[in-house]
This record gives sequence, structure tokens and C-alpha cells, in this order.
Amino acid sequence: LTNLSTLYLFSNQLTGSIPPEIGSLTGLNDLRLSNNQLTGSIPPEIGNLTSLSTLYLYSNQLTGEIPSEIGNLMNLTVLSSSSNELTGEIPSEIGNLTNLTVLSSSSNELTGEIPPEIWTLTNLIFLKLQNNQLTGEIPPEIGNLTNLTNLSLGGNLFTGSIPLEIFNLTNLERLYLWSNQLSGEIPSEIGNLTNLERLYLYTNQLSGEIPSEIGNLTNLERLYLYTNQLTGEIP
Repeated sequence: LTNLSTLYLFSNQLTGSIPPEIGSLTGLNDLRLSNNQLTGSIPPEIGNLTSLSTLYLYSNQLTGEIPSEIGNLMNLTVLSSSSNELTGEIPSEIGNLTNLTVLSSSSNELTGEIPPEIWTLTNLIFLKLQNNQLTGEIPPEIGNLTNLTNLSLGGNLFTGSIPLEIFNLTNLERLYLWSNQLSGEIPSEIGNLTNLERLYLYTNQLSGEIPSEIGNLTNLERLYLYTNQLTGEIP
């Protein structure tokens, strides 16, 4: 099937593993295997599909690590591997995917720090890594991702304070940092994010007062700050 450009098998009851022979379908630009019961690991041969722009693997039972060969898919714009049982660290080779607009690998068992190469993917609009076991601090380089509208890092083990550079991301509509181990104060620069609709900072170790600048967020629909160590008056 060397002429195949689109393969949609999503939302079935497919079982077994992804066959490594899929790597021979080098004309594929859109591969959607989501919402099945696929098991086993992501075959490294997927790195042969250098024409791929869309790869949907979410909502299966895939295990093992994300193969570093995924970094060969230089035309990829959407990579979604959420809701599987993937382990190990996010491969730094994902930093090669400079056309990515959506990177979603939430609800897995990923560990380690987010590789610094991720912060060079300046075309990202959605970065969704919630519900993993990711560690380390959220680095100031996150401020490079100025096209982000959705940043979802909740349900991990991030420590340190919220970097001020997050508040340069003025296109953000959803900022999800809930259920981590973040400390320090909520910076007054939060008031810069005037497009925010949802701000979830609950279940952290945030302290200090709620900044009055939150009142600038006139598009805000949901504000969740519960289960922290906030003090002072409600602004």
C-alpha cells in the first residue's frame, strides 16, 4: 500500500500491537489509531513515516517508551499519545519537530524532567502533559512558546515557583498547573493573561496573598485556587 496517504482506524475494538511493517507506508501523511485497545510499544519503525503530519495514538493501552525515532517526523504538526500506559522520559528528539502545533501525551506514566528541547517548539498551540509523574521545575524558557493557548501541566510532581515568563504567554486561554508541588506566591503578572478563561492552580503549596491583578482577567470563567496556603483577604 505504498500509495496510501491516509489511514483511519480509530474508534474500533482493535487489539494486539502496532505492526512494525507500518513503517513501510512511507506515503502516509495522516495516521489515526486512537480509541482502540492496542497494546505493546510504539514501533521505532514509525520514524520511517517522514511525510506524516498527523499522528493520533491516544486512548489505547500502549506501553514502553516513546521511541526517539519519532524525532524523524519533521513534518508532524499534531502528535497525540495521551491516555496510554507509556513510561520513561519524553525523548529530547521531539525538539526536532519544529512544525508541531499540538503535543499531547497526558495521562500516561512519563517520568523525568521535560527536555529543554521542548521549549524551542515555538509553533506549539497546545502543550498537554497533565497526569504523569514529571519532575523538576518549570523553566523560564517556557516563555518562548508565545503561541500557546492551552498549557496543561497539572497532576505531576513539579516543584519550585511559577516562572514569571509564563505571564508573557498572552495568548493563553487555559493554564492548568493543578496538583503539583509548586510553591511561592502567585505573581502579580498574572494580570497580563487577559485572554485566560480557565486558571487552575489548586492543590499546590502556593502562599502569600491572591494578587488583585487577577481582576484584570475579564474573560475568566473558572478560577480554582483551593488547597493551597494562601493568606490575606479576598481581593
